[in-house]
Amino acid sequence: MTTDWVSGERDVHAAVSALEAHKASNIVVLDLRDLSGATDFFIVASGTSDTHVRALGERVLEALSTDGVKPHHTEGLSKGRWVLLDYVDFVVHVFHPALRQFYQLERLWGEAPSALIESQA
Repeated sequence: MTTDWVSGERDVHAAVSALEAHKASNIVVLDLRDLSGATDFFIVASGTSDTHVRALGERVLEALSTDGVKPHHTEGLSKGRWVLLDYVDFVVHVFHPALRQFYQLERLWGEAPSALIESQA
């Protein structure tokens, strides 16, 4: 795992760990601190199906709620194509592969430093 540059971000690490544990693919953390006042980090990951995308979102919610961290806003859990979990300081995006390719958040935020998180699967 290559996440040393966000080592002080405990909740970001917890979210990434939950995604890894449940076999998310292509996990990327984008550091937006110098680019946006809206949030510090985007976590972007893919699931393999609508059901997998929903389950990944639910696992992140569960993992963070055990530490008392609740999202400010959530979207997409019922459909499973794109789940957005807004924790204010960071936002988790879990995509169905086709939608991730279509929206290309990594390209949109291309100036943001990123770390590719290798799945442990």
